[in-house]
Amino acid sequence: MKAKQFLTIALLVNTGFIFAESKQTEKSVDIVVNRSPTCSCCGKWVEHLEQNNFNVKDIVSGDVQAIKNKYGITQDLASCHTAIVDGYVVEGHVPASDIRTLLKNKPDIVGLTVPGMPNGTPGMEMGGKKDAYEVIGFDKKNQHHVFNSYQAE
Repeated sequence: MKAKQFLTIALLVNTGFIFAESKQTEKSVDIVVNRSPTCSCCGKWVEHLEQNNFNVKDIVSGDVQAIKNKYGITQDLASCHTAIVDGYVVEGHVPASDIRTLLKNKPDIVGLTVPGMPNGTPGMEMGGKKDAYEVIGFDKKNQHHVFNSYQAE
């Protein structure tokens, strides 16, 4: 019995080590985040990106709307911050995993958005409350499609 327990513990420890090691060897990605100086959730989203191996250039600006206008972020797509990564626009609290999927698959779209500020998105953690939300892909013709969806908890 003790040998079985030892093997189980060794396997769990080793698996955790491999997971942590793979997270560290994941290629880092440069991203530029444009955000308002008064928005604290934007800073939390930046932390989420940094924890997921993104190199963040954090630009605090009093006119984030100008960036949104430049990249075609319409009111229905808007959130509180706008990022640029490898030529794509990332609007709002998009999870780092979805950004990585975007960069891996390289679809012919302008970018991704999580419109508004849903509770439970990265940077918008509100205790245990998580709203259902969708990550939306959008193109130059302002056509939208669901890139990923998350359930409420």
